[in-house]
Amino acid sequence: MTGDTVEAEKLKEGTTRILGLFIIESTSAFEADLMDDINVGASKYCQIAEMADRFYPNVMPDFVAENPAIEEEQHPIPQGTNESLLKLLSTPYHILSEKFKRAALDLKETIVVETWGLTKQQVPDFTLYCGTLGTAFLLFKAYQVTKNTNDLAVSSQIVKDCDSASRHSRDVTFLCGRAGVCALGAVVAKYMGDDQLVFYYVSQFKEIKLTKDLPDELLYGRAGYLWAFLFINKHIGQGTIPSTYTAAVINEIIKNGRKLGGKGRSPLMHEWYGEMYWGAAHGLAGIMHVLMDFELKPDDLEDVKGTLKYMVKNRFPSGNYPASENDRRRDLLVHWCHGAPGIVLTLVKAAEVFGDEEFLNAAVAAAEVVWNRGLLNRVGMCHGISGNAYAFLSLYRLTGNVEYLYRAKAFACFLLDRAHKLIAKGEMHGGDTPYSLFEGIADQIQNDSMKYNTKCCCKVCGNIM
Repeated sequence: MTGDTVEAEKLKEGTTRILGLFIIESTSAFEADLMDDINVGASKYCQIAEMADRFYPNVMPDFVAENPAIEEEQHPIPQGTNESLLKLLSTPYHILSEKFKRAALDLKETIVVETWGLTKQQVPDFTLYCGTLGTAFLLFKAYQVTKNTNDLAVSSQIVKDCDSASRHSRDVTFLCGRAGVCALGAVVAKYMGDDQLVFYYVSQFKEIKLTKDLPDELLYGRAGYLWAFLFINKHIGQGTIPSTYTAAVINEIIKNGRKLGGKGRSPLMHEWYGEMYWGAAHGLAGIMHVLMDFELKPDDLEDVKGTLKYMVKNRFPSGNYPASENDRRRDLLVHWCHGAPGIVLTLVKAAEVFGDEEFLNAAVAAAEVVWNRGLLNRVGMCHGISGNAYAFLSLYRLTGNVEYLYRAKAFACFLLDRAHKLIAKGEMHGGDTPYSLFEGIADQIQNDSMKYNTKCCCKVCGNIM
């Protein structure tokens, strides 16, 4: 292994500790060079000042090498300054990764207290997206990093109460429905070595019924049900849930997509509440990504490919993507749910599945949008900085280019350095459900821990499994 490869692997290990659980002194000459980079970077964002209410101008250098002279706790610098952020960016991986891990685990404890302890173990919202199941998922991911069996036990207890709360729910998806409870319950039971409990949750999953009026999208629809299927089979074993449970669901998604597609536009098109969305949460990106995880018929696979090519062809000149088919004029949203970040993840998957350079190039262009406009004034997975960082991690996994790993680390460093102070000052939105996985700080933790163990938590990135 070459010296460069060793350093890349070190950076990979350290950066992975930051992003999904969330996500010192240098020489004067070194600091001066970095400050020059910051000042140069600031000037190029004057032209987009009118959009500053949505994101912070990214004036971080395009790349910062580690500075071996930095030692932990030497000459502490107040957080929230250019100097403190630059220090984090140049901190050696073995120090930075431990910072991320400590911050992530501290936040984990806070979230468990706020969502489980203070509620007297009640479940007002059982979902993984914004509810108590998200805390169980967070504890499961923490266990994967630390091997703390108490985290696994608490996760199992939370799932048990979510199971009771969701028993009569008609919602069927991984993120927002009964399937998520059964899937996470089965997987946690597997890690606990409780075969009887695995059998219970798998049996409960098999009893879930999908209604004919179900949409096709990821949060509330058929794609979200398929996601839960994939989660179970990856962790417990292929065939745990037979493909007979998914074949008709896939066929229905393809059939519905063809009804709305064609006629000079995308081969497949789907709608949610009358709107033909493109993004990961409700639209084409999320649906296509899930479909690419299955062995499709040749014609079906070709339509998935054609749909993604249609999206690339009709993107904004900036490299960003419309929120929906009828929203082609507003190059505004840069979120996981709508816009470039979620679509990067799908394009990376497409580059892997089809080996098509067009998809990789489009993912790279969209990632530039995320770097320039993705430091949102919110935390969280769905429409915050944490979720946007996964775009860089997915590209790093595909290409091995450490530039993308650095960019993911940079977004996590920004959160670690500034999120607490910005939220306290009312300059950053802490989320409508501030301790949840997809809209609050739980993904900031997940983000940090992911940089610890190199596992991404977002399905559309392909590795929530």
